[in-house]
Amino acid sequence: MIPIALTIAGSDSGGGAGIQADLKTFSALGVFGTSAITALTAQNTQGVRAVEDVSPGMVAAQIDAVCEDMAVGGVKIGMVSRAETIAAIAAALRRHRLRPVLDPVMISTSGDRLLQPDAIGALRTKLLPLASLVTPNLPEAALLADSALAKSEEEMLAQAETILRSGVGAVLMKGGHGEGPESTDILFDGKVVTRFAAPRIRTRHTHGTGCTLSAAIAAGLAQGLPLAEAVAGAKDYLQHALAAGAALSIGKGSGPVHHFHRWWPGR
Repeated sequence: MIPIALTIAGSDSGGGAGIQADLKTFSALGVFGTSAITALTAQNTQGVRAVEDVSPGMVAAQIDAVCEDMAVGGVKIGMVSRAETIAAIAAALRRHRLRPVLDPVMISTSGDRLLQPDAIGALRTKLLPLASLVTPNLPEAALLADSALAKSEEEMLAQAETILRSGVGAVLMKGGHGEGPESTDILFDGKVVTRFAAPRIRTRHTHGTGCTLSAAIAAGLAQGLPLAEAVAGAKDYLQHALAAGAALSIGKGSGPVHHFHRWWPGR
């Protein structure tokens, strides 16, 4: 039976991030994708122009409709801008006994803030305790840990320890905002530290990288992989998608990664 994954996130009209990136990732990795849309955004590779939230009740209804009919094996949560929506999602997760991968989308690649200030506390207290994994980049980790931007692996681990106190199962500290020839992500579950290093790819085609990584991890979990293996596979997939993104030549700003690089080349 084909594995099924659910993405709970916002829609990106430009197609590079959010629900669109998640569904592309699921499909590329051999997983049937389902969705619950939390917000509509008017955006492109140059920035976010407008955001219109979906009502909390409608978000919950979408989750219920999927989970009452299908055997969801992996869940990814992306953009959720309102505290009320976070509460509705948390209640739905408990109803269906789901442990999601949480991508705390707070700031877009283009620098636009996507999470309302009062929602940060709700994310910490309502969603983090239910998540199997949270995947913050360095600015997001600093916000979650209420500290300054990490400048070293030691500081990254210290912030991961702080975030773990929320009750989340594990933290994947993403090093994409760091410096140096390698980008190192650090997975920490409170006991074991696993490092995932890869050459840093210099490209403007980075739109949707966080969405794609977290969706790929959820796809791996839906396929029954242990967490560390799911992260390793997702990191490898994203690395190739990043390298192939420039060949697409899409957009005037921060272009998308190439989700289907294995099947068709860029033009």
